[in-house]
Amino acid sequence: MTDMSDIDRRMDGAVKSLHAEFGGLRTGRASAGLLEPIMVEVYGSMMPLNQVGTISVPESRMLSVQIWDKGSVKAVEKAIRDSNLGLNPSVDGQSIRVPIPELSEERRKELAKVAGKYAENAKVAIRNVRRDGMDSLKKQEKDGDISEDDLRRLSDEIQKKTDAHIKLVDEALATKEKDIMSV
Repeated sequence: MTDMSDIDRRMDGAVKSLHAEFGGLRTGRASAGLLEPIMVEVYGSMMPLNQVGTISVPESRMLSVQIWDKGSVKAVEKAIRDSNLGLNPSVDGQSIRVPIPELSEERRKELAKVAGKYAENAKVAIRNVRRDGMDSLKKQEKDGDISEDDLRRLSDEIQKKTDAHIKLVDEALATKEKDIMSV
């Protein structure tokens, strides 16, 4: 029998992943989530920034990273500078201050397009889960495990789950675009 909770879990995962990607998109305000996806080369391997230091937001347009190991400060500074987020970190002992500059109108539009791509990828992932579920149902019906009525009922249920998750993606995108475009 097709596991509806598995389908739900996988669709929820696509939405959750989208929110994580949106967290890395810069708006005009400082957010600790902005630096979390950055990978830093320390001890000969790549590690997420939040595993080498504490990220905090001391003020609305400033991020601060308190590095735990003094030897990692330069690597963290380089990783932030090379992250394509347009940030210019400054080292202050074992902490790094990262001012968040104003976004130009052009940059805001670029970020909105990137957000749209992230949302489209999430929708594709949700539709792939739907396709997998539908394929599984058709196989079960063909094998005689479920009736034609069950196939129709379960297919409708999967479609409703898909529509609900696509709506969540659209709402998240609208919120993020508004956040990016507002001054």
